[in-house]
Amino acid sequence: MSNHSVKSGPSVRFGIDRLLADPELRAPLKGRRVALLAHPASVTADLTHTLDALAACEDISLSAAMGPQHGLKGDKQDNMVESEDETDPVYGIPVFSLYGEVRRPTGQMISSADVFIYDLQDLGCRIYTFATTLLYLLEEAAKHGKEVWVLDRPNPAGRSVEGTTLIEGHESFVGAGPMVMRHGLTMGELGHWFIRHFNIDVAYRVIEMEGWQPDGPGFGWPTDRVWINPSPNAANVNMARAYAGTVMIEGATVSEGRGTTRPLEVLFGAPDLDAKRIMAEMERVAPEWLVGCALRECWFEPTFHKHAGKLCSGLMIHAEGAFYDHDAFRPWRLQALAFKAIRNLYPGYELWRDFPYEYEFERLAIDVINGGPALREWVDDPDATPADLEGIAGADEAAWREAIAPILLY
Repeated sequence: MSNHSVKSGPSVRFGIDRLLADPELRAPLKGRRVALLAHPASVTADLTHTLDALAACEDISLSAAMGPQHGLKGDKQDNMVESEDETDPVYGIPVFSLYGEVRRPTGQMISSADVFIYDLQDLGCRIYTFATTLLYLLEEAAKHGKEVWVLDRPNPAGRSVEGTTLIEGHESFVGAGPMVMRHGLTMGELGHWFIRHFNIDVAYRVIEMEGWQPDGPGFGWPTDRVWINPSPNAANVNMARAYAGTVMIEGATVSEGRGTTRPLEVLFGAPDLDAKRIMAEMERVAPEWLVGCALRECWFEPTFHKHAGKLCSGLMIHAEGAFYDHDAFRPWRLQALAFKAIRNLYPGYELWRDFPYEYEFERLAIDVINGGPALREWVDDPDATPADLEGIAGADEAAWREAIAPILLY
């Protein structure tokens, strides 16, 4: 008797896989020009890129493609590194950059198609720019009477909701609207929220996933699907889980691990900090914010970016395997606590990075990232307690859960 089991289909069918399998889902596209917004993680269950899969469909007429931040190929490493428009060498269609001269689709781009298909893998975090790109696409499609379809994909962080709400006046390319940091939605669901919140009059359709259980095995990311980086520094599911916290390091002088093989999976790294002391201070200040994962002292030397070529002391996050408790893990609080511990132990440390961030030149990067000054002010106030931040964030999280309840598709 053979030990080889017969391979069954994937436990979860993503939007692209359902669209390819069901001619009736594709029927409304017949005779219409279709543009695809995609990146390297836009693949089918058998790892065919969505662009190639749609091009192979006789009933779909691809007229253009678009790439978000980091490009259609995903080759741009850092923030504020732009992609150029080009022509696809295989299909001869224009490939427009939505992270080059423009962030919003131009009239020329919108005129290239009748239906715009959005198939981007997201991380479930407000600051991940694919969310804002979806909003801009919806708004521009509405102005020109075009249609937007989202081929839905999992939120690898599941339904986890965490962080403070972006306050009015703090909108940016990393903050599309009054959302909390970790929003708990798929992109298909977020599109519904954008349409409702901003009152966008647009033809919108979500090709839903089949079988996605945000609280099932994998807690958001199906265990039988391989992980492909949706952006160069999103290397695995551990990073996706931690990202709503570790992304804040982009607004600090300490390293988030860029220039190493595990970027955005550390709470900090710096040559002039003592990770062991900081860990002990975190445990003293708010041990309840450390649960749901394991922290491990680590050393690394970035090959580029902050502290390049210098040995850094840091803490690695392991929100994976036996260490991971999905319901308990709160990366935004964990990162806030790391900042607080650094500030307590090194009061004069130049923690906040003063540099342009995502084309915002006036405000501090940490405030742009958090959608307001509350977190930074809490870190810098020696009298502020964990209960103070909990009070702000807890109320915002409860309000957000209530706001999104009507639009959940799964």
